[in-house]
Amino acid sequence: MYRVIVILLFTLFGPSSFALDAKDLAPIKAQSEQTALYREILDRLATRHYRGQEINDDLSKRYLAEYIEMLDPLKSYFLQSDIDNFNQWSTKLDDLARRGDVEPGFIMFNRLRDIALAQLKENIALLESDYEFDLTQDETIVIDGDERTWMVTPEERSDYWRKRLKDAMIRLLLNDKEPTKARELLIKRFNTQMTQMAQRDSQDVFQLYVNALAALYDPHTSYFSPRTTDNFQINMSLSLEGIGAELTTEDEYTKISRIIPGGPADLQGILKARDKIISVGQSANDMVDVIGWRLDDVVQLIRGDKDSTVWLEVLSGGSDSTDSSKIVTIVRDKVKLEDKSVQSKIINVQQDGVDLTLGVIEIPAFYMDFEAYRQRDPNYKSTTRDVYKLLMEMRKEKVDGIVLDLRNNGGGSLHEATMLTDLFINPGPVVQIRNAYQQVSRDQRATMPAAYNGPLVVLINRLSASASEIFAGALQDYGRAIIVGSQSFGKGTVQDVTGLSSGQLKLTISKFYRVSGDSTQHRGVLPDIELPSLFDKEEVGESEQENALPWDSIHSVPFKPSGDVKPFISTLTARHLARTAVDPDYVHMVRQLALSESWDADKAISLNIEKRRLRSADWDNQLFLLENDRRKQKKLDAYADVKAWKSANKDSEIDTDSEVDQAIAAAEAAELKKAEDDKNIAETDPMLQETGYILADQIRLMNAAAAATSIVQRSDLQN
Repeated sequence: MYRVIVILLFTLFGPSSFALDAKDLAPIKAQSEQTALYREILDRLATRHYRGQEINDDLSKRYLAEYIEMLDPLKSYFLQSDIDNFNQWSTKLDDLARRGDVEPGFIMFNRLRDIALAQLKENIALLESDYEFDLTQDETIVIDGDERTWMVTPEERSDYWRKRLKDAMIRLLLNDKEPTKARELLIKRFNTQMTQMAQRDSQDVFQLYVNALAALYDPHTSYFSPRTTDNFQINMSLSLEGIGAELTTEDEYTKISRIIPGGPADLQGILKARDKIISVGQSANDMVDVIGWRLDDVVQLIRGDKDSTVWLEVLSGGSDSTDSSKIVTIVRDKVKLEDKSVQSKIINVQQDGVDLTLGVIEIPAFYMDFEAYRQRDPNYKSTTRDVYKLLMEMRKEKVDGIVLDLRNNGGGSLHEATMLTDLFINPGPVVQIRNAYQQVSRDQRATMPAAYNGPLVVLINRLSASASEIFAGALQDYGRAIIVGSQSFGKGTVQDVTGLSSGQLKLTISKFYRVSGDSTQHRGVLPDIELPSLFDKEEVGESEQENALPWDSIHSVPFKPSGDVKPFISTLTARHLARTAVDPDYVHMVRQLALSESWDADKAISLNIEKRRLRSADWDNQLFLLENDRRKQKKLDAYADVKAWKSANKDSEIDTDSEVDQAIAAAEAAELKKAEDDKNIAETDPMLQETGYILADQIRLMNAAAAATSIVQRSDLQN
């Protein structure tokens, strides 16, 4: 499956209303100024990118393969004969690139456009005919392009699309659409895609072709045409008025890659990473199907005025086999990096009759209000300042230890990552940065004595990235904290945006290295004590990205450890494994994750509607059985049946007349949900609860070790 970040590349589809023939359209041609621009981009990549590459036949072959996959990621349109024809350029694209010749990119795109328009027209004709789909027939379809080979004949392609239409019909019927309405929706969807395809122009094709080359350097390098530059700047400043979510495309779906902490979607708490958006509306009565749309067009629908409401229909969890959707309403608001403030809570842990008070500081991002800082505002917001205030409050609370929760923290300011590290270690280097010329900078340093020296655990997950990994890696290297959770994202590179004669180029110029010399790139930070991951490492993370820069290491830099927690890790791990083997909430979470992984394992999707219904019902039943087993272990009353369980656990429904009432109700529901979550962390967040137990064990072990050292010292003095 080919994935691409919003703004970086475009997909091929979007909104529309009428069918077109390829013969009605003139071929899209390259513009004369694109020759010089292409050579300019090639020169920037060759001279400034961290990864140097030979422009040779091997790169040409990879370039061709990358571009073909961008054009047709599901292998839905091209036949093997088209691929054979395109292979005439397999060893020539490098030579053509040096001359600034982009003609092959336009020829291949025009071929794709002609085939797609003809196929989409055929789909519409089938749907408008009296053809009846046999939903009782036992046949399957594999949609994932990575699991299929190129089709050979037009007849094979038509049959594949017949199955695609059948699958789409089943999905709509299982979501309670009437058969006639389902056909109308699909006809509208394909008309939409045809019009959007017909609207592609030379700038779009050039951007796509150049980005196929840029992607060979690393997944964070890309070209922005003038049209997409504005969108990129909005994305980078995080000041757009919307829902606070980063979106990608996966196949024909718009998928949520990350919920921005502190944004509207995060505060509401229903949308999750990997959810797929299938329709968008400005009210409940004007939902627009967006399957197959261009990503920037979907973003445009989701954006809107502050305090207005957007309706999203989503498939949960990212599963291709999911046949049920839900409607989520979100009140739009402005998202700014500095508004992602840290949060704190106090949890109490009881072990062996001893009560411990633990502080939890949730750090959603490394933010700093640079404008207020430049204006010398003494109250400017920053992660470090906010965490320091909470540390002082927790000192008054006399907490026994602190958990720093960096789950889902995608990074932010490098300066803030360094300053935050400074709160927990004594003076010393924090991170090393090596540029494309192999020069290493060690300017990022802690300069003050630690503000907090007590027991410390850092909680991370697969979405902890970039600055989060610098911080967690530094505390791990200094022996200052136990790192708990799952392997982090592995984003250990630095990007720079540079202007071109037309558009902009974002390219990777440096790499981060820990004080130990290990890179955070690709590998990320490996936890000392591993917890289950909510995200499949084969689906999420830098290592999943094609052409990601590899892990490597450089010389370590001299530093003085601020602690030594390594001797406790084996004992802490043993106690963790023994405890979680019998903890009902933790075991329930692990079983749910295992069920989800097994459920998504099938690549072939059944096209028998009764089998799909049974599969959906079986999914509910499996979850119902897991929940009742958890309740039995906790000596709680079991649910009588699936209906009772679903009724007790469904998302809060908001049934009001006005958008203002909707907004108020949504905010109140979010507050109630947060309050309930804080009351019962063991059930709502078993990973945080277990992290608390690990910290409690660490405190007891450290106290025992300190007491033993004190006895030895007194004995030495007496002798």
